[in-house]
Amino acid sequence: MKKILLLGLMLCFGIAQSQSLKGKVTDPNNSPLENVAVFDRTSGNHTHTDASGKFSLENVAENDQISFSILGFNTFEYTVAAKSFSEPINITLNEAAVSLEQVTITPEVNTLSQIVAVDLKTAPVKSSQEILRKVPGLIIGQHAGGGKAEQIFLRGFDIDHGTDINLSVDGMPVNMVSHAHGQGYSDLHFLIPETIEKISFGKGPYNAKYGDFATAGYVAFKTLDKLDKSSISVEYGQFDAFRTVGLFNLMDTKNSNAYVAASLNTFNGPFDSPQNFNRFNMMAKYNLKLPDNQKLQLTASHFQSKWDASGQIPQRAIDAGLIDRFGAIDDTEGGNTSRTNLLINHSKLLSDNKKLETRAYYSHYDFELFSNFTFFLEDPVNGDQIAQREDRNILGFQTEFSDKIYSETIDFKYTAGIGVRYDDVNDVELSHTKNRYEILDRIAFGNVDQINSFAFLNTEIGLGDFKINPALRLDYFKFDYENKLSPTYNNRSESKVFASPKLNFIYSPSRDFQLFLKSGIGFHSNDTRVVVSNDGEDILPAAYGADLGGIYKLTDNLIFNTAIWALYLEQEFVYVGDAGIVEPSGKTRRLGIDFGLRYEATDWLYFYGDANYTYARSTEEPNGADYIPLAPDFTSTGGIAVENLANFSGGLTYRYLKDRAANEDNSIVAEGYFVTDLNINYTFRNFVFGIAIENLFDTEWNETQFATESRLFDEPEAVEEIHFTPGTPFFLRGKITVNF
Repeated sequence: MKKILLLGLMLCFGIAQSQSLKGKVTDPNNSPLENVAVFDRTSGNHTHTDASGKFSLENVAENDQISFSILGFNTFEYTVAAKSFSEPINITLNEAAVSLEQVTITPEVNTLSQIVAVDLKTAPVKSSQEILRKVPGLIIGQHAGGGKAEQIFLRGFDIDHGTDINLSVDGMPVNMVSHAHGQGYSDLHFLIPETIEKISFGKGPYNAKYGDFATAGYVAFKTLDKLDKSSISVEYGQFDAFRTVGLFNLMDTKNSNAYVAASLNTFNGPFDSPQNFNRFNMMAKYNLKLPDNQKLQLTASHFQSKWDASGQIPQRAIDAGLIDRFGAIDDTEGGNTSRTNLLINHSKLLSDNKKLETRAYYSHYDFELFSNFTFFLEDPVNGDQIAQREDRNILGFQTEFSDKIYSETIDFKYTAGIGVRYDDVNDVELSHTKNRYEILDRIAFGNVDQINSFAFLNTEIGLGDFKINPALRLDYFKFDYENKLSPTYNNRSESKVFASPKLNFIYSPSRDFQLFLKSGIGFHSNDTRVVVSNDGEDILPAAYGADLGGIYKLTDNLIFNTAIWALYLEQEFVYVGDAGIVEPSGKTRRLGIDFGLRYEATDWLYFYGDANYTYARSTEEPNGADYIPLAPDFTSTGGIAVENLANFSGGLTYRYLKDRAANEDNSIVAEGYFVTDLNINYTFRNFVFGIAIENLFDTEWNETQFATESRLFDEPEAVEEIHFTPGTPFFLRGKITVNF
């Protein structure tokens, strides 16, 4: 009887001591903070705040030490008292400089984005080209006068301008399907760097929210909801570089705020023929809090750009003394482009755990590009210049419903979404031209209509230190192409449905350690002209991927991450926009390993670096002839950032790209490079004075390279060799910013 009574007392005592701790976390303005990590240092239990800032942490005992942490705020330590269980507690977090110490590792699916957020805040983006370089392992290159979208390299892919990476801004897609220049073409130049608040990314096809083009990965940019202060900057440098940007608060009240941003860039470049580059950007954002926990956000942006280009030049022309490294064979290359975006985001908090988010967007885009890759190979008299043009409207919407269910043994979260995207592309053209204005021959000319309807379900099952993340995405595509070169009306249509399952496992036994195993199937769509010409075959070639890795917070100020991964692509047909032909490629296999290190030596000194190795081969070709042209096998990026050191800030960064095969048998090699950039800033009252140097050591490097067969005007035969765009030499700029 005594034993039974003692057991009863122990159970009662245990129940009294292990209870649910509930509360709300806000900032100093009493605004709720979402996704604050709530971590019980005593038991290891953890949770996150919801959209209303509320949380419920299970199995908490008196005297447990609870930490509340989120980037941009001081970590708060709370000791549980007996009265803590009687009513919800209120926690206020104070703003602070972003640091690694604020990173709490829990079984979240995308912890690495937290770490990159520290990179972004410690070393802010200074130019449009730097935007994508913030993604670990991603290398970019420009090869057409600054106005064309950058060439992207990631995980052993020469992604061209976006074929195997999904890019979005505030939920609005950037990639262009069935583009005149290439499938997935992604021009991010409408995004003003100073307005970026957050960069989320994921490598591999493991996130159900991202469908088309998300094979090597995805990058999602979020712009600022509000400005801390208004500012005007003026920048001037070598090669007639000029840039001015203004960010202006229009209103800031309890329930609404608005701001506008604008910039102007001009640049002639180091080339013998001036680039005459200019770009104008404008953006406006308005936020409104509505009754019943609703938020409405309206965003409008516009950019237009015009430029001349020297193009890619053959090495033999330099060796023969016909031109120097910054010369041109055809300096009539260049282009014009613009994009106007309207975006509406609406969110409604249905309850503490239920949330509904909807966005709708419209974009109008036009594009005109003149290029000459082969010079006089096809037309020995007039030359081989081509023009690529299109006029596009993009309309779409997406709705997501999310819910969280908590219990003592299991946490369950799910997000269900549906959406549609419609591309209306008119007068998609590839023509043989002379001196831009004279059309010698139309190679392709028509209208594209493409619809992508989709639905996805993402679930997260939390089992203490484990999280299981099964997900499924369904995509429906309808492709229509009207060939305007046909003597009679010629409209062809095809459709396809694709299922993309994902399954991820995350294990985090402490706030300093995480292991993950990710797997999934993704795809990238083919150009509509490919789809109809191949009678609907090989419309959506699949990509099969898996990642095994970990994140280790060795100390409060030192984080290391690594992953080994594999990615297999099915047979696919690629539309080569520059030639107007369908070029088949076989199955491919990529195996790789990633490393990353972040170290905050002091509150003002920050080190970061990433190294990535990939073994990429075609699986249906014999050994020695199975190289994937321009696929990088080793890349590394990193740097040192200084912040708030006696009014000084700045950084020294590097990027390294190893030599790589430029053709299938590696007989032509694209040379690698190591380039270093430097920037220094000094703050005096509300003024910031800065100096930026690109290519600090004046390295001679080739930014983009291709193995191309071409013929010069007086050559009897064609020659295949490296054609390249030279990288920028030592490039000095000065900048003044005034904040008010």
